[in-house]
Amino acid sequence: MNAPDPIPADAPDTGASQAVKAQLRLREMILAGELRAGARIAELSIVEKLGVSRTPIRAALMRLEQEGLLDALPNGGYAVRTFSERDVSEAIELRGTLEGLVARLAAERGVASDLLAAAHDCLDRIDEVLSQSALDDEAFSSYVTLNERFHALLGGMAGSHTVARELERVVCLPFASPSGFVVQQANSPRARDMLVVAQDQHRQVLDAIAAREGSRAETIMREHSRIAQRNLREALESRQLDRMPGVCLIRKRA
Repeated sequence: MNAPDPIPADAPDTGASQAVKAQLRLREMILAGELRAGARIAELSIVEKLGVSRTPIRAALMRLEQEGLLDALPNGGYAVRTFSERDVSEAIELRGTLEGLVARLAAERGVASDLLAAAHDCLDRIDEVLSQSALDDEAFSSYVTLNERFHALLGGMAGSHTVARELERVVCLPFASPSGFVVQQANSPRARDMLVVAQDQHRQVLDAIAAREGSRAETIMREHSRIAQRNLREALESRQLDRMPGVCLIRKRA
C-alpha cells in the first residue's frame, strides 16, 4: 500500500481538522500493517511522513489510544496495540451488549417514524442484494455498506449520546464492527444462508422496537452478535484472515 499523501503545510485547515485527518491516516496505516503491531510509535517519523506539526499528531495519537488501537506507554509515547483472540471475542460481545441496550431503550422510549422508515428502507435494499442465488464480490461489498448503515441507524434509535459514544468506540475496532468478518464468508458455501439469518434478525429487532417490546429487542441483538462470534471462530480455525482489515494486530495462538 502506498504511503498517505502528505497534508500540505499551507492548507487552511484548523488544528482540529488536521488532527482528524492525521487520525484517519494513522488508523489506515495501523490496520494495513504499515505501523508494526507492538512497535513504539516514532512521533518524529510520523510528523515527517504526514507533513504536519507535532500538535495534531499528538492529538491524533491520543484519540487512537482512546479508540483502543494504541497503548499508552509508562514512560510516555504510544505503541501499536495487539489483540489476543479472547480480546477480539470480548469486543464482539461488548458490541452485542451495547446494541442490545440500544434496542431495548429504543423500544421503551419510542423511535421517530422517519428513523424507522429509513431503517426499513435499508433492509429492503439488503433484501435486494440477498435475492441473488449466489453472491459475488460486488454483492458482498453492497451488503457490507448497507449492513453498516443499518447498524448505524440502530445506534441512534436510543436517543442516548452516552450509549452511542461507547458503541461508536467499540465499533472502531475493525474486528468488532458489524461487518468485521463478513468478507471472510465470501468463499463459504453457506455464506448467503448466514446473511439471510442475520437479515431475519434485523427484521425481527425492528418489529420488536416498533411493538415496544424492549426485552425481546435486546435479546435479538445479543443473539445477533453470536453470528460474528461464530464467524470469528471459523476464520481463526481456517486462518484465512488475510482479507480482514487489522488482522495484523491479532496475535496468533502459540
